[in-house]
Amino acid sequence: MPLRPGQLMPVNPSTGIRPKPFLKWAGGKRRLLPELIARLPESFAAYHEPHLGSGALFFELAAHGVLAQAYLSDVNLSLIDTYLAVRDCVEEVISALKKHQKKHDCDYYYLVRALDPSRLSLAQRAARIIYLNKTCYNGLYRENKAGQFNVPFGRYKNPTICDALHLRTASRTLAEVAIGRRAYASVSECARPGDFVYFDPPYHPVSATSSFTAYDRNGFTTDDQHGLRDVFAELARRGVYVMQSNSDTPFIRELYKDFNLDRVYVGRAINSKGDRRGKIAELIIRNY
Repeated sequence: MPLRPGQLMPVNPSTGIRPKPFLKWAGGKRRLLPELIARLPESFAAYHEPHLGSGALFFELAAHGVLAQAYLSDVNLSLIDTYLAVRDCVEEVISALKKHQKKHDCDYYYLVRALDPSRLSLAQRAARIIYLNKTCYNGLYRENKAGQFNVPFGRYKNPTICDALHLRTASRTLAEVAIGRRAYASVSECARPGDFVYFDPPYHPVSATSSFTAYDRNGFTTDDQHGLRDVFAELARRGVYVMQSNSDTPFIRELYKDFNLDRVYVGRAINSKGDRRGKIAELIIRNY
């Protein structure tokens, strides 16, 4: 890759384990990574990811050792708490996950889902989210209007609930990374010319029945898509490298008609019906 070496190690020298996402995320970018990597700027200063999710691109860049400085953020408090705990107190997270692993069954899942996160420590909140993420239906993260996780039990035969080695690798990878709960627009306050910002918002729905934007209780509306375009354009005007992935719809094409639009085809598995899963068209949008 033609990127400058950074401060993050590509693998743990004692185990050879690559950093990778520790959460599953609907709309995660694992399958899109080759297309994103092929379209990176040739070089950049700091990296910013304001719609964090599973952080697939961040971990891939970290695995290549090309991040000199990184800023990760999201509006979802539970998600950010989980990243902070993995970064700052991973051994406590692992200990709590081992307890979940021993007790795991359908009834226990719903007991954990019903817990009030405000009554838990940071590490316990993170372990709860990771446990639910690994054992819920289809690996979804979804909140109701009250901000409560509401995905039903997933019937996995032997889910990996506590992957201690990869959690420790993720913790080391995140050690010098700035992580915070912020709206996507706040990236305008810290991104500088020569930085690289990757936006991965909840996608604009391709039809009236396909919308899934409930990662956070407030969703992601058409007005949010317009606001994101304005932030994207402002960053581009200031000399920041900006890339975004989104759905390939007339609405998104019109919003970003002044930028470079690449159609790519990516396998997705969000639909509950297996015969409706497959490759769909998406857009990668860039200002460079």
